[in-house]
This record gives sequence, C-alpha cells and structure tokens, in this order.
Amino acid sequence: MPDKLIFIPVLVQVMLTLYIYIRISIAKTAAYKAGLVNPSRRALYDDAWPENVIQLNNNLRNQFELPVLFYLLVLVLWLLNAIDIFAHITAWLFVTSRFVHAYVHTGTNYVPLRRKVFIYGTLMVMVLVVLTLKAIVL
Repeated sequence: MPDKLIFIPVLVQVMLTLYIYIRISIAKTAAYKAGLVNPSRRALYDDAWPENVIQLNNNLRNQFELPVLFYLLVLVLWLLNAIDIFAHITAWLFVTSRFVHAYVHTGTNYVPLRRKVFIYGTLMVMVLVVLTLKAIVL
C-alpha cells in the first residue's frame, strides 16, 4: 500500500471539519432570520446564539483540538517513512471516531457516549504516538 494513502483519512477529517463549517453557516443564517440572535452580543458571546448553533460551534472548536495532533503525527510518520498497515488502520479508526463524535455532539449530545467516543479517538492518537516513537527510536 503506497505511503501517500495515509493522507486520505487526513483529507476525510478535513472534509468533516469543512462540513461542520457549512452546517454552522446554515444554522446561523436560519437563527438570524428567525430573530433568535442577540445582534449586540453575536460577535463575541456564544450566548447570543441559540443552543443548536452553540452546539455546532463547540463541535467545530473540538475539530481543532485532538485532530491537530492526528495531523502532526501522520505527517511525522510519513516524513520518517514509517507508514505501515497499523498506521493506516489507526488513522482510519481515528477518523471514524471523529465522525461518530461529531454525530453525537451535534445531535443528541449525550455526554456519556460522546466521552467514550472521544476517549477511543484519544487512544488512537496514543497508538500513533507509539508508532512515531518506535520509528524514531528503532
């Protein structure tokens, strides 16, 4: 399997982030048109927006937390020429966890499930850390 294919899950994660941006734009436009936004607070305060917009905003922020480590680790593994089947599987498992997390976070927002999915994604990043460390040390 070519090493460069490791960037497919990276691009899929980027597409998820862009999808959330689109959903926020649609939700904000609808909320504003419905008069559900406090115009004097909208630029700086989340509470100016209805709950569904806040939920999407929180999820978008989350797309720039753990996934940033994922991006970095995949790039480092690729630069070290250390992409193997385990890296591919782990990358896809991480991205799958991010889709499930986003689905729960922007849907029911059931925190116990969301937390479990987040922890699973964190474990996948930890596996990538171990693979990167192995590539550096060995």
